[in-house]
Amino acid sequence: MIAGLSNFAPVEPVARAAAGPASGGVRAVLRLEGAAAFAAAVALYGHAGFSWPLFALLFLAPDLAMLAYLIGPRAGALVYNLAHTYALALPLALAGFYLGSAVAAALGLIWIAHIGLDRMLGYGLKYRSGFGDTHLGRIGRG
Repeated sequence: MIAGLSNFAPVEPVARAAAGPASGGVRAVLRLEGAAAFAAAVALYGHAGFSWPLFALLFLAPDLAMLAYLIGPRAGALVYNLAHTYALALPLALAGFYLGSAVAAALGLIWIAHIGLDRMLGYGLKYRSGFGDTHLGRIGRG
């Protein structure tokens, strides 16, 4: 180890990171981050003057990705996770604002709000071991 950096060594072994879902303070921070994303997306949506009926109509649309579980747990987790990642929703919203497309911006913000609320409530990205196994812990616990 480089001299002087030993104070920055992790308290737990690195293997812990691969052992399972987030817990404790890390889980709380991830849920807080979801709340912040939800609040920011809703605030931007309102500020932009987009349609609230459209928001209500499409808010749960990303959950249609659950239908991929009919194919199997691997496909279900893959499709669900793609529909619940900021990595797709955020560029859509930004592109909408940048290109002047109200539809893309509104859809992206609705999508971000959905993901944020899910994270805030403890619904995380899925492992292929089962729908209830998420990066934020087992659904229905804490």
